[in-house]
Amino acid sequence: QVQLVESGGGLVQPGGSLRLSCAASGSIFGRNVMGWYRQAPGKERELVATIGSGGTTNYADSVKGRFTISRDNAKNTVDLQMNSLKFDDTAISSCKVTLSPFQYYWGQGTQVTVSS
Repeated sequence: QVQLVESGGGLVQPGGSLRLSCAASGSIFGRNVMGWYRQAPGKERELVATIGSGGTTNYADSVKGRFTISRDNAKNTVDLQMNSLKFDDTAISSCKVTLSPFQYYWGQGTQVTVSS
């Protein structure tokens, strides 16, 4: 069983920055993908960014150039540095680790609110 614990959400003004962190405990050995997703009010959950165990990254077009995903394989953590935040970035952000197409785990989510 894998458990994910997120931290770092909060309230920030437009143009500000936040850093989200996710720590995974349990059996996530081998190749896996860690990522961040978000769900804004009234919208479906969407991918924000993912990073493979080898370091390959993937970003949603809406966050390219503003967000940076990173991971520490030794600590089983994945971080999301979010800069130049916009109102549209307001959402519940969740961490996900994918071990296989049929084995994945979600964190509980953390609120990110961009407001003036």
